[in-house]
Amino acid sequence: QVQLVESGGGLVQAGGSLRLSCVVSGGTISGAAMGWFRQAPGKQREFVGGISWSGTTRYVDSVKGRFTISRDNAKNTVYLQTNSLKPEDTAVYFCNKIRYRDPPIHIYDSWGQGAQVTVSS
Repeated sequence: QVQLVESGGGLVQAGGSLRLSCVVSGGTISGAAMGWFRQAPGKQREFVGGISWSGTTRYVDSVKGRFTISRDNAKNTVYLQTNSLKPEDTAVYFCNKIRYRDPPIHIYDSWGQGAQVTVSS
């Protein structure tokens, strides 16, 4: 069974940065598109961005130019570098395997515990 473990969250001031990691076990990310999602309090989980098997990336408009997704297939790990953080980025961040083309949807039914990102103003 696939397990997803996110880490790297924390409390930062507006303008700060965090690097989130997602380690996948029980399956390989090689050849798969992977994505990051987030869920803010009282809101539905939303797609943030994704990376194709070949390294092409896509992002929602609200994070373009600030967030960067990368992958290390040898470590079965996906990363989310978040820069210039804003209070509205506060959320729990999750990763999952995705369908890269529109609309991007998650593939694995199960989710990890997520990484809490809190941005203070």
